[in-house]
Amino acid sequence: MLPVSELRGAIVYSKLIGMNQFVSFLLATGTNIVIVPFLFLFLEFVHDHLTKYKVYRKVIEFQIKRTRRKIEKHIGTKWEFPALYLLVAIPLPFTGAYTGVLAAWLFKLNRKKSLKAIILGIITAGILMSSGLTLF
Repeated sequence: MLPVSELRGAIVYSKLIGMNQFVSFLLATGTNIVIVPFLFLFLEFVHDHLTKYKVYRKVIEFQIKRTRRKIEKHIGTKWEFPALYLLVAIPLPFTGAYTGVLAAWLFKLNRKKSLKAIILGIITAGILMSSGLTLF
């Protein structure tokens, strides 16, 4: 369950070691879902503490503002939920719950809606990976 591979890596690994696929799906999906609220809290905590440092503020705040400006026109639209869901659900490298949480936090999306989209995306990714339907 590393941030890079998340449940995708866990399910593949469980197949390699011969683990029951239903148990693998439940464990990988469940642990990925449980970590999501903590990731939001972690990002808030780390960001709040690091903003005390001038170098962090200059570099990160600039990047955050620049990134938000590029996507701002889509925030609050009907595409917000499906885009976040697909970002988490599609089993590609560097997509998943961690990336979804980062995007939701970065763009200050509604936390409840974001949690729903991320959880649905995790379940979908778990189903796709367990059934062998992968894009990589």
